[in-house]
Amino acid sequence: MASRLLRRWLNRPLQHLPTLQARQDSIAELQSNYLHETLHSLLKQVGDMERILTRVALRSARPRDLTRLYDSLMALPQITSALTDCEVQHIVQLKETAKPMPKLADLLNTAIQENPPMVIRDGGVIADGYDQELDELRALNTNAGDFLLAMEEREKARTGIATLKVGYNRVHGYYIEISRGQSDRAPVEYIRRQTLKNAERFITPELKEFEDKALSAKSRSLAREKYLYDALIETLNEDLAELQQCAAAIAELDVLATLAERAHNLNFCQPKLQTEPGLDIKGGRHPVVEQVSSDPFVANDLEMNDERKMLVITGPNMGGKSTYMRQAALIVLLAQIGSFVPAVSAKIGLADRIYTRIGSSDDLAGGRSTFMVEMTETANILHNASHRSLVLMDEVGRGTSTFDGLSLAWACAYHLADQVKAFTLFATHYFELTTLPEKVSGAVNIHLDATEYNDSIVFLHSVQDGPASKSYGIQVAKLAGIPDSVIELARRELAILEAQSPSILMMNEPTGDSKILGQTELYLAPVSSAVEKRIDSLRPDEMSPKQALDMLYELKKLR
Repeated sequence: MASRLLRRWLNRPLQHLPTLQARQDSIAELQSNYLHETLHSLLKQVGDMERILTRVALRSARPRDLTRLYDSLMALPQITSALTDCEVQHIVQLKETAKPMPKLADLLNTAIQENPPMVIRDGGVIADGYDQELDELRALNTNAGDFLLAMEEREKARTGIATLKVGYNRVHGYYIEISRGQSDRAPVEYIRRQTLKNAERFITPELKEFEDKALSAKSRSLAREKYLYDALIETLNEDLAELQQCAAAIAELDVLATLAERAHNLNFCQPKLQTEPGLDIKGGRHPVVEQVSSDPFVANDLEMNDERKMLVITGPNMGGKSTYMRQAALIVLLAQIGSFVPAVSAKIGLADRIYTRIGSSDDLAGGRSTFMVEMTETANILHNASHRSLVLMDEVGRGTSTFDGLSLAWACAYHLADQVKAFTLFATHYFELTTLPEKVSGAVNIHLDATEYNDSIVFLHSVQDGPASKSYGIQVAKLAGIPDSVIELARRELAILEAQSPSILMMNEPTGDSKILGQTELYLAPVSSAVEKRIDSLRPDEMSPKQALDMLYELKKLR
């Protein structure tokens, strides 16, 4: 039940501040007293009451559903007892809603066998002692052999016929069998039923009456059991609304206990929620990446207000831009279901929507390319986002030509900052967009830091103000395993392309000390060729003529 409820909370976050604060207070209460640990062990005894009650309402509940419902009802006293000292009003209300129901528990315990079969048609579901008529039918069905033995001994003594036997045949039913030689000694009340080669079979009114009862006892007991089971289901339906409310309260207690356990073990903080839009997150973390990564997670701050409505995020591939954006969205989402959040502290203004344009996907069957899907999602954001929305835009415009993509990315960013005024995290490798803060108020440049060490890149994953100084795209490609010859060819080709378009690719200096460099400086880190490295290592004054000649041949091979 709790997993479905948590999924509903995540799919439908709230903007109602009192409800969110009530959930936060409940989590804090369960966490402070370590009640979440006690509740977890108790809640394991509770079954999926919601689904069981749905089957009860539809009259399709199976016998084992009712035993599971009984186990759940038996756990209620311990759950409510564990919450006795809680003073938070929301928990008190949940405790009152999940109050024990001893009458229903006793009814189920009395009516249903401890380990019933899967379906009612097999019988053996209703417990012994619950219904007198059912007990008699069962006794008649199970004790038929004892009755026949007792009757046989009694008739032998009464008639004096030693060969008399009482038996049962599936075709002819119950009978009294006497050998042919003694059949003339049969009492007058014996009615001949069947003649055999060496024996005669008879029936008496007493045996006929027993036969009628015994042969119909099983079918009658099954019918009686089905009737009693249906009546029990109807009795449960009389209290269905109360049972459903109890199930909902138990599910919410389970979710709150889980959120309290996560907050305690993962070091989450209680965010301060406010109606005024904006974000002020200190030491924010990505709750999933932090757990699966073997390296220590680098926490980062995030501040968004009227002066910082759009953050233009630059930096190298693999630098952490997407992680930074998504952790912001997850923190807001968790806060708006009432959960604690992965941060040192957080002030969160309630957002009306979270929009994302992240990743690449296509819809080939629908005739839409990757770029078309990207533009469709972007169009949805531009049409529907408001000044209270949180928008994540990651690498918009990368699916088409450089100038087309740059133009679209610039226009989308400008529209979001100038017209929509949504709280936007806009990650891009178009460094031309870093001039946006000069054109529109509320836009700010930030970047994910990285540095070079021994001709390789080191990602610091730290968010800094200002635009990035380099993109390190070719270095990241080298880390991915691209052959050295391809990397060297890419460097040369990039230098040629940039030399052909310097007027487009060069930027002006922005405010502050950070300098927006040309694409050659941004992408092309100086790396010496093998020939250059070998020449740098030479000591001409220490070489003999023969060594110098050999070196020339070696350099020619390296060329």
